[in-house]
Amino acid sequence: MPFNTYKSVSQVVQEFQIVYTEADFVVESPIQVSESFRSELSLVLQEGAIDTSEYAICEKFIYPILKEVWKTYREHLLLWSHPTLVYDQSLSGVSDYVIAKKSPLGRVVFEKPYCIVVEAKQDDFQGGWGQCLAEMVAVEKMGDRAEPEVFGIVSNGKIWEFGQLWNSTFTKQIKSYSLSDLDALFSALHYVFEQSQQQVVAHCPA
Repeated sequence: MPFNTYKSVSQVVQEFQIVYTEADFVVESPIQVSESFRSELSLVLQEGAIDTSEYAICEKFIYPILKEVWKTYREHLLLWSHPTLVYDQSLSGVSDYVIAKKSPLGRVVFEKPYCIVVEAKQDDFQGGWGQCLAEMVAVEKMGDRAEPEVFGIVSNGKIWEFGQLWNSTFTKQIKSYSLSDLDALFSALHYVFEQSQQQVVAHCPA
């Protein structure tokens, strides 16, 4: 089935025998968010047409925030927008955003994913996590994967929730993040990018 046919975490954990847990696994560290980005985001919040469509939320919040964090990790990671992700007929579709290994063959090659980002369309976080976890399961099953962790993020632009899939155990981050505390949100995102980068570096040929 396409990823967006999974409407809840419960549906995914039962179908694929995933263990569900909750914990605060994100390790936050002080992060300096640039003043130019703060100003740009504030301008969009105050003056922009932000609730007109799902595309507006993606373009004005989710992608710009991911891109700002990605810049630090661009040597090893690529941020993909709406790539096609296929494991089999039960797990396939178009992802909203994917953080993947940067291929030595160039930026046109889609390499191993490490984090899936899904928009909570119409603020439906339950449905968003169903889709996100299905995509995370697909990533875990794809190819010869030595790396143990796959991360997931579901966001409506203003609220950001995090999850981790490791050895068929899905851990939902208890704490959620929001634009009202940009420093904490960026800290959480940097943690995910940093963990993803460490997996890439650990498995790169010497």
